[in-house]
Amino acid sequence: MTAYTVLVLLVAAERLAELAVARRNAAWSGRRGGVEYGRGHYPVMVVLHTALLAGCLAEAYGAGRPFRPALGWTMAALVLAAQALRWWCIGTLGPRWNTRVIVVPGLPLVASGPYRFLRHPNYVAVVVEGAALPLVHGAWITAVGFAAVNAPLLAVRLRCENAALDTALDGGPPAPAAAAGAAP
Repeated sequence: MTAYTVLVLLVAAERLAELAVARRNAAWSGRRGGVEYGRGHYPVMVVLHTALLAGCLAEAYGAGRPFRPALGWTMAALVLAAQALRWWCIGTLGPRWNTRVIVVPGLPLVASGPYRFLRHPNYVAVVVEGAALPLVHGAWITAVGFAAVNAPLLAVRLRCENAALDTALDGGPPAPAAAAGAAP
């Protein structure tokens, strides 16, 4: 359990690092006239991702979930792969990456790095991590619960982000309320 606790705390630290990068990048975008979309769903995402981390530890400790090596090590490898993909996304987007949906008018869409293959590779990392992190130590209820709540939230996020990205292709963002309407 100690190693699992350390893993979850390391993921939590990674999340805090993401938030620091996002805050810096939001300021960069703001100085360039960036427009934020989907503010309504963002707090729900923060709560869900925090609950994932808490749920991993609560279930593993509270329900006495055993570490099963074949499953645990496989899931740990997937957690690491998800982190690598996430930071590849962050590195590729540079100051344009954010935990929020912010479009800077006039900038073309990024089509390098993992974005050569997928429009939203970061969400692959989110889905993989949301399943794998709890399952490292058998916290299957947390994995299922996260997936059940994340699926509709991710659908909202993708609609919002696609609408925002489409505005970039059309020459710039409309009034923020138009894309924000996709949020709950």
